[in-house]
Amino acid sequence: MIVFDLRCRQAHVFEAWFGSTTAFEDQQARGLLACPICGDDEIVKAVMAPNVGAKGNSRSVPAPNVEAAAPPALTPETMKAALHALAQAQAQALEKSEWVGRAFADRARAMHVGETAATPIHGETTLAEAKALVEEGVPGRGLAVPGNSTRYGQLISSAPHSTTARGAPVAQSDRATVS
Repeated sequence: MIVFDLRCRQAHVFEAWFGSTTAFEDQQARGLLACPICGDDEIVKAVMAPNVGAKGNSRSVPAPNVEAAAPPALTPETMKAALHALAQAQAQALEKSEWVGRAFADRARAMHVGETAATPIHGETTLAEAKALVEEGVPGRGLAVPGNSTRYGQLISSAPHSTTARGAPVAQSDRATVS
């Protein structure tokens, strides 16, 4: 697996995992990537800092003592507003998606192999099924804000909207809701 920082036209930067560079390029060419923040489907790789190891013969030099500016205080109101904005963005994405319930794994696989047209779907699956989908390379992602109490941890999948690591449940449960 390889992780890329991706960017949409709105300059939102997000992380996504792929089986290979070729898998990323294939999904990009087929229009299967979308920004999880705004839904924009014009996605490119963002500039990433390389992970370069230290030379074997170099000495460790302590960093200069520079006082960092304190991060802005997180107030309950700011946190509430951020969560509300996240929930609204997710709700907008789900409006364009079809709820397929427990048929999610089968529908996502069918779209992945080309048996059916790729359309945005969301549904529910077991954690074991979600892990199997990840291993098979089927696009999907966990929802950031869980749905109602009858839909434990939701995942979102549709080839056109897959952007992040797949199958991670958002709630502690033996079932994960997916899209």
